[in-house]
Amino acid sequence: MEDSLNVALELSRQTVSISKEALEKLASILVRTEIKKGQNFLNEGDVCKQIGFVQKGLVRQYYYKNKKEFTEHFSCEGDVFICIESFLRQVPSRLIVEALENTVIYGLPHDEVLALGAECYEIEVLYRGLLENSLILSQVKMDMFRMETANERYNRLLREQPEIVKRAPLSHIASYLLMTPETLSRVRANIV
Repeated sequence: MEDSLNVALELSRQTVSISKEALEKLASILVRTEIKKGQNFLNEGDVCKQIGFVQKGLVRQYYYKNKKEFTEHFSCEGDVFICIESFLRQVPSRLIVEALENTVIYGLPHDEVLALGAECYEIEVLYRGLLENSLILSQVKMDMFRMETANERYNRLLREQPEIVKRAPLSHIASYLLMTPETLSRVRANIV
C-alpha cells in the first residue's frame, strides 16, 4: 500500500493537490502490473481500461500504418500514459503499449476512477487534470510536427525528454520524430 500511496501522491503533484483521505482512496484502486521488456501492456484491439503511471521502466505507444510502426509517445518513470480514445469511449484501441525495459505500471482503472470521482470531488478534479495533461501533450506533439524542422524536433526531445534519447532504440526515436533513421543519424551528427 505504501507504493500505491506514493504513486497517488505523485499523480496529485502532477495535477492538483488533494487531501490525505482522497490520496488513500486513490491509492486503494491502483492496480500494480509488472511487464517484461518486449511484452505489451495493451494490444491493438484491446480496450484501454486503465490510465497508466510508470513507476519504473520505459514504455512506448505505437501503431501500424501500411505495415510500418509509428511511435506515438514514450513514457518513463513518473510519466502518465493513456490511449485516450479507447479509454474514454471504452472501444478497441488502435495503439499498442509495449515495455522497452522491464517495467512497473500502476493503473487507474476506468470504472473505479469514475465511480470514485462521482463520490469524491477531489478525485474528479485530479482525473480531469490527468486527461487535460494528456490532451495538451498530444497538442504539443502535433504542433511540433507542423512547425519544427527535424533538427528542432530532435533538440526539443534532447531538452525535454533526455532519458528517451539515452534509453529508447534509435529506430523508435526516428519513428516518434517522424523521420527516417538515416535522417536521424544526420541530425545527430550535426549536434555540437
